[in-house]
Parts: sequence; structure tokens; C-alpha cells
Amino acid sequence: MNRRMLVRGALVVPLALVLILTLAWALQRKLIYFPDRAAPPQAAGASSITLRTSDGLRLSAWLIKPPPGTPDRRRAILVAPGNAGNRYGREPLGAALAGLGLTVLLLDYRGYGGNPGSPSEKGLGRDALAAHAYLTSQVGLPILYYGESLGAAVVTALAVQHPPAGLVLRSPFTSLAAAGREHYPFLPVGWLLRDRFPVLSLIARVNAPTAVIYGTADTVVPAAQSAAVAVRAAGLVAEVPIHGADHNDRVFSDGPQLLAAVAAVADSPP
Repeated sequence: MNRRMLVRGALVVPLALVLILTLAWALQRKLIYFPDRAAPPQAAGASSITLRTSDGLRLSAWLIKPPPGTPDRRRAILVAPGNAGNRYGREPLGAALAGLGLTVLLLDYRGYGGNPGSPSEKGLGRDALAAHAYLTSQVGLPILYYGESLGAAVVTALAVQHPPAGLVLRSPFTSLAAAGREHYPFLPVGWLLRDRFPVLSLIARVNAPTAVIYGTADTVVPAAQSAAVAVRAAGLVAEVPIHGADHNDRVFSDGPQLLAAVAAVADSPP
């Protein structure tokens, strides 16, 4: 009887492991993307625009121009958000950036903010390309890229394809696998992931003026990963660690350190 129980136990453990890995593979995107799918109410001062992706989606986004009386820096900034919420939660950031004299495009990815489709690495890349195409054809100003957390990976990949006038990375990880291992150390994250989102391996190929800003108490993306991205950045003009700040603190919406870093990039020669 004991031998039979040992044999059964020896079979149950690997079967359970296979089941766990299969579920992790099948459900992984639910552990990566947390969209607010509802169409947000219109924000004051924002104009609704439509982006057209290469795979036929029509995405809603907001364009925010500098308010009257604000000195115009004659720059546009493409804001690629993180993996949660929708553009309504980034309205304070959009307003603050417009207050710097920038024309702001607040992007919502596919599956976010009333947009059709489901998010993936390839899909988010297409969405960023659609935003870039809109700014190029309809606004016609030099373009800065601003990427928040996962959005930092999106704009870094975009910067390799279409070099910007400047790049701001807020709380970037070195790669999604590296960030995932911090939260799921019991899973072979690097082997399981379909969406990779590299940053560290790409950032040295981006020569545009670059700022990296992050919180030293970040519980989502370790500060050490953001610092490693700053070390590797070819065009670094500012590394701004904010002491005691966590991943979603208000300082990353309209705080003075963040706005100073964006202004430094906007005013740097290309």
C-alpha cells in the first residue's frame, strides 16, 4: 500500500505542475493586462481623435493642446500608458504636459477605454505606430515619446523604428520577463511568456535625448531595473529617482520632478 501511495504521489506532483504551467500559459495575458474597457467621459480640454491601425482597428484617443497663454514649445508628445486603466486616469498627466507647452496625444491601446480588440505585444506596437502616424500627418511637430511602465517598452521599440525628438521612460523594467520574475518567482516566466517587451536590450540603440524617472520604493517595477535602463541609455540627459515614491503615486502624474525631466528632454537638442 505504501509503495502504491508513493507511486501515485510521484505521478500527482508532475501532473499538477503541468496543469499549473498550462493554466499560466493560457491565462498569462490576464496577468499582464488590466484594462478598463469602458469608454471614458470626455476630459475638459481634450479633443477626441481616431487612430487607424495597420490591422484595421479604429482606436479612440485624446489630443490635448497647450492652453491659451502657455508658451508653445512646438513639440508633440505621444503618451503610451501602462497596463491598467484607461486614458481618463492619465488626464492629469496630459493636462500637466500640455501646461509645459506640448501637444499631447493620450493613447489608449486596443481593448482599453472603449477600443476594440485585445492587447498583446504586437498589437500595442501597432497602436503606437498608429499614434505616431497621426501625429506625423495631422500635427506635424517634432515628436517626443513618453512611456509609463509597460508603455516604456512600447515607446522604446517605437523609438528604434522611428527615432523621436526625445524619450521619457517612467518606471521602466528591463524586460517583462525580468519584472514577471519579481512577482511570480515560482514560475518559469522567461519560458512561458508570449509577450516579451524588451527595454534593456533596445535602449542603447536609441540616441535621442532620454530621461528615466522612477520611484525608489516602487513595489511593481524594482527601482534597480529602472536604474539599469538609465545606465544603458545612449542619450541619457536625466536620471530622476524620486525618493520614497511607489509605482502609482501622484508625483508621476504632475509632480515637479517629472515635469522638469520632460522639459529637459523637450529642450535638448536632437
